Formats: sequence, C-alpha cells, structure tokens
Amino acid sequence: MPAVVSTRLLLLVGDSLPLQKLSRVSRMAWSHSSVRFLSQVHHAHKPLTLASLGFKSDFETRDKSKNNKIEKQSSFEVPKSKVKAVRSNGIEAVGANKSLEIEAAPFATKSFSELGLPPLLLERLEREGFMVPTDVQSTAIPTILKKHDVVIQSYTGSGKTLAYLLPILSEAGPLKGKSSNGDGEFGRKTEIEAVIVAPSRELGMQIVREIEKLLGPSDKKVVQQLVGGANRSRQEEALKKNKPAIVVGTPGRIAEISAAGKLRTHGCRFLVLDEIDELLSFNFRESMHRILEHVGKRSSANTHGQKTPLESWAERRTIMVSATVPFSVIRAAKSWGHDSLLVQAKKVMPLESFSMSAPVNFSGPKPGSSSNSNVPAQAAELSLPPALKHYYCVTKLQHKVDTLRRCVHALDAKSVIAFMNYSKQLKDAVFKLEARGIKAADLHGDLGKLARSRTLKKFKNGEVRVLVTNELSARGLDVAECDLVVNLDLPTDPIHYAHRAGRTGRLGRRGTVVTICEEPEIFVVKKLQKQLKVPIPACEFTEGKLTVSEEEKTAKAA
Repeated sequence: MPAVVSTRLLLLVGDSLPLQKLSRVSRMAWSHSSVRFLSQVHHAHKPLTLASLGFKSDFETRDKSKNNKIEKQSSFEVPKSKVKAVRSNGIEAVGANKSLEIEAAPFATKSFSELGLPPLLLERLEREGFMVPTDVQSTAIPTILKKHDVVIQSYTGSGKTLAYLLPILSEAGPLKGKSSNGDGEFGRKTEIEAVIVAPSRELGMQIVREIEKLLGPSDKKVVQQLVGGANRSRQEEALKKNKPAIVVGTPGRIAEISAAGKLRTHGCRFLVLDEIDELLSFNFRESMHRILEHVGKRSSANTHGQKTPLESWAERRTIMVSATVPFSVIRAAKSWGHDSLLVQAKKVMPLESFSMSAPVNFSGPKPGSSSNSNVPAQAAELSLPPALKHYYCVTKLQHKVDTLRRCVHALDAKSVIAFMNYSKQLKDAVFKLEARGIKAADLHGDLGKLARSRTLKKFKNGEVRVLVTNELSARGLDVAECDLVVNLDLPTDPIHYAHRAGRTGRLGRRGTVVTICEEPEIFVVKKLQKQLKVPIPACEFTEGKLTVSEEEKTAKAA
C-alpha cells in the first residue's frame, strides 16, 4: 500500500510569480500525464500536502525574465531573491535548490478542473452551478482519488457530501473517466460499486437527490435508495431490474436486504459512512457489523491460506464523514480502514498520533477516559461553521416556547429549527407556537415516510416557519435558508451542540444560535462556551429586539 511522505513544500508568491501564472502552473500539474505516486514510507504527525500525498509532476514553466523562472524537478524551487523574505519571517532558509514547507497553499484550488475529475463530470458540475470547490472539497477529492481511506471532518454545510460523491462518480457510473484499458463506456459492469450509509432517511434521500442532480434524468437508475419505512419488496425488485452502480440507504434496510441475499456488495470499491459518529451508536450495532463485514470483502483465499481482514478489504476505500470526530470514530477508522487519513479543510493528518489499543466501541468512548477527554471538545470546536453568532437566554421552563416566539420576531428569522431532547414534547411546542400565530411543524422518527417528506417540503418552501425536531431527525438536514437555530433543551455535550448549530450558517452564510435555558442550567452553557472556545453571551428580547444583557457588557469591559 502506498504510504504517506512527510515532505512539504513552501511556495513563495511575490512579484516574480504572478497569481495567473501560478494558476496555470497548477492546472498543468494536474493535467500532465506523468503524475506519479510516491511509495516512500515516512509517517509524521503533521499536516500533509498534495505533494506529500503523492502528487509529483515532472514539468517546467519558464519565462523570458530570469526573475520569473521556476523549475520543476523533484519539487518546486524557490527563487534566490526570495530567501531573504524567508529569513525575515523567522523561518530558516534552506536554499534555492531545496524544498521548503507550507501547509495550505497546495490545497487552495480555484476550480474543479484542477482536481483531476473527468470532463463529463466537470460539465455536469458547471451545469448545476458548482464553479469553485470549498476548502474541504479541494482537500478530500484528490486524497480519495489517490486511493486513500479517509475520515472527512469539516463543519456542517461545508460541502462534505460532494467531497466524497465526486471521487465516486469519477470511477463509478456513466460520468466516470476512462479506465486504464481505455474503456470509458458505462453499462457493462453490473456490480454495485459504491455503498453509502446514512443514519436517517432524510439524509439518505438528500444524498440520492445530490447524485441524481449530477447524473441527470436519463441516468437516475444508476443510484438506488434503500431506506427504512419504504416498501422493501419494491426496493429488491428495483435492485434486480436496474442493477445500480451506487446504493444509498440506512443501516437497518441495507443489512436486511444483504442478509436476504438480494444485495451483492462483495465487489464494491467504495464504502461511505456518513455521520459516522451517529452510525457507531448502539442502535445500529448489528446492522453496521454486517455492512462492514460484507461490503467490498472478497471471498477468495490467497496462496498461503485465508486473507486477513485488511487484505480482504484492500480494494475497498472506506470513507467516514462527520462534522465531529470523537475518539470512537478514530478507533473505527483504524479498525475498518487501511492507513486512514484525517482530512480537514486545507489539511490532511495521519491517525498515528491517536492511541488505538481499544477495539471499536459502538456505544462511544468510555466515561472518565483521561487520555482522550479533550478529543470531543476539540472535534466540536473544529466543526462549528465560522459565520455563526451564539447567545443564551434565561427563562422559566413554562415560558420557553414564548421566549422562542419573541426570539423569532426579534431576529426576524424566516426559517427556524428548534431542538428538543424528547419526541413527546414536540407536539406540545408546535401547538403553543401555532396558538401564538407562528406556522410550525414537528419532525421525528415516528412519522411515516410521506408525512416526513411533506413536512420537510413545507419547511423548505417557507410554508412552515419553525421546525421543531430532535437531533437524530435533523442529522444531515440541508436547508440553506435556515437562519436561526434554537436549543429549547440543552445539548448533552459540545459535539451535539455543534451538530445542532451546523443546521444554520451553511456554506459561509450568516446564522444565529440561541440557547434558551433555566437559571440552574447556566453553568452548562458556560462550560460549552469554554469547551467550544466561542463567545456565548447572555441576551434578552425586549421591545422586539435582541439585546446583550448589561451584566455581560460589564464583564466584557472588565
């Protein structure tokens, strides 16, 4: 298995290297036919770059002026005139003929064409209005295309879904590039090539819609949805008739159809576990074990006997995705992946720095674990959308719904998601909001498929202003217009706070998160503030406006 090289590069861009020329250099690097993968082994617990992942191109870019000359041999060379600039910034200069280090620049791509995607897929992206990749897409796509197992972590709404869908569509289905033997036609292969697992029906259906957008109406049968709550017999018939290349579903339904022998996934090349932290919960334990054991596992033995698990899954790329990566996810990646890399926005990290002595625990990390107690807080901190404002408001339990009403009016919020911890409370909150003149609806797991679909459609269309839900039902819910998230009940930890907050402020938009709590619960909010490292000031809703409390202003001034 090709491993990771720790060498990193420093590109010094100044007068001698205009940005337009750098962009041309980058495009030449990706399109050049002599791209090779480096197989030298050297692990390091530091951020990696595209070069260290194996993107090494033999090309030269020359300019008539000597000052603009950059030669590409084994790495980018730094002009001698720039060495002084390196020293002046406190970095040790290593000379013009040696590579220097940089963390972010190689991932700062300006278009999808620089990421090695096939032409037909690029056309579909442009047709759908996707012009510039997000930071996590720029990092994840080339890493997956280089056949690495990955754990993708980025805040909710940063484009993680496309970050793994595009590499899959590059190699499976009608939009893929030509294979090594020159055959670029689709239709001869009848095996399932990718299985995508999601913890909720809403997230599964949302992923299917994203794939169908890129495939177009004529190729919709390439993807098959296998979610609970739908007719299983029809799903099995569709599998047999359409022979899809990509299957998207919930753990229980995928495991059921697989156990019945109607879903053959032994030749599958991609296994995606979206919202992996939720999939590791105890409720999905048996289903996840079956999926992980069967997807992409070859049944044949090698010449020396039975294959080891890693050898059996060597051709399967395991992609785990979540806004937060607690320690249980890291353990799962080491157990079920092969040399997995942690992919974040503009950064790739190996997983060797984490202690992996314990087996996969489907109920999460053990309480009281001192060595990893900070991991959930650190993971949650990284997963918060950057453009959010956070507040908390103190009120009595019986006044929480009325405080929510005043909050909605004060912020003039058009699309609101309110979180509660227990499904039984949702209907009561909706009734009180409706009585106060606010269009509201509840979303929970006990609703049927059609009722859930109708509720979501009304919310996205603006017919429902406030959606009252619990956390699991809202996982993966993508409503770009959502401008306010309200916690009517406190989240249990920083990770759950981050998942809730991620429903707003998607793709760089502005958003607000308000936690409505009782006075004895203030210490919990203060603890969340400390763990997440974001300011959460106290606020009040008076005269139709949100105002930060005087005590908070005094404390801030002091």
